[in-house]
Amino acid sequence: MNWYLQVLRKYAVFSGRARRKEYWMYTLFNIIFVIAAMILDNLMGTTFKMDTGYGVQNLPYGYVYLAYVLAVFIPGLAVAVRRLHDVGKSGWMLLIALIPLIGAIWLLVLLVTDSNPGENQYGLNPKEQIADSE
Repeated sequence: MNWYLQVLRKYAVFSGRARRKEYWMYTLFNIIFVIAAMILDNLMGTTFKMDTGYGVQNLPYGYVYLAYVLAVFIPGLAVAVRRLHDVGKSGWMLLIALIPLIGAIWLLVLLVTDSNPGENQYGLNPKEQIADSE
């Protein structure tokens, strides 16, 4: 949970580097909170409705989900950019995901790749900073 809060504290910080643990712990808690928001929407009856041509159906998400996703969009984008900086890539590499199938796989590989050792053009290695402070 501490990693999630750390990302939220750096709300729109696109500079610097983020280690794998920071990115993936944020992603894990984000998924948990998205599911919780969808459950809340269903319990409160605030889900969106959609006319399919065969009748009106409730979608599994609604206003709570929408509010949460809008609130964490910028921090999620920022931590992804910092994660790419950690492997020596520009934040613009996020756009590689727009290439069907191959782009998403390539981006996933970049996001799970270990940090570049030492300092790169985006700053000091956060993994080494933590090891030095202990």
